[in-house]
Amino acid sequence: METERSSAELVDDAVVGQFARAALLAALLGAVAPVAIPLPLSPAPITLQVLFVFLAGLLLGPVWGGISILLYLTAGAIGLPVFSGMVGGLGVLVGETGGYLWSYPIAAALVGLLIHGGTDLRDPADVSTPFLVGVLVAATILIYGMGTAYMAWLLELEVWEAITVGALPFIPGELLKMAAAIAIVKRGVVSPLRS
Repeated sequence: METERSSAELVDDAVVGQFARAALLAALLGAVAPVAIPLPLSPAPITLQVLFVFLAGLLLGPVWGGISILLYLTAGAIGLPVFSGMVGGLGVLVGETGGYLWSYPIAAALVGLLIHGGTDLRDPADVSTPFLVGVLVAATILIYGMGTAYMAWLLELEVWEAITVGALPFIPGELLKMAAAIAIVKRGVVSPLRS
């Protein structure tokens, strides 16, 4: 009888490291779920989630930053209480705030692509502050564009009404999150998460 040997290739250490970093960032994003301040005029609460979307792109780049947020969405979809207000389930992803959630991996990938110029990571602290601001503003416009468009469609709101309840009240908070993300990468509070 001839013995067969099967060989299995191990996953590259760099891939394992990047996956671990992506999972860590997804866990941090879920950990801020309890921080949700409801607004009386909006179905969307004030949260810290967008800060971690920014950090995913800034620190992990376009591929792993997007994957990190997809891990977060998957955890929420299977019912883990990682969405704002500590809720989970598929209903959240198709509910009033679903458009914001679906925009997160796209926004993280956009930030990563623009900051790193591709899939090779560089230290975001070396990027000029005006460029960082511009990239984060673009990501914010993407997030609120998708979020309010979906909300307008789902709730049958006029465009300006959707913007009034789904975007305008959040601008001051988003400016603070942008400032925090820039401070984190510029001051080296968190070094770029690379292998």
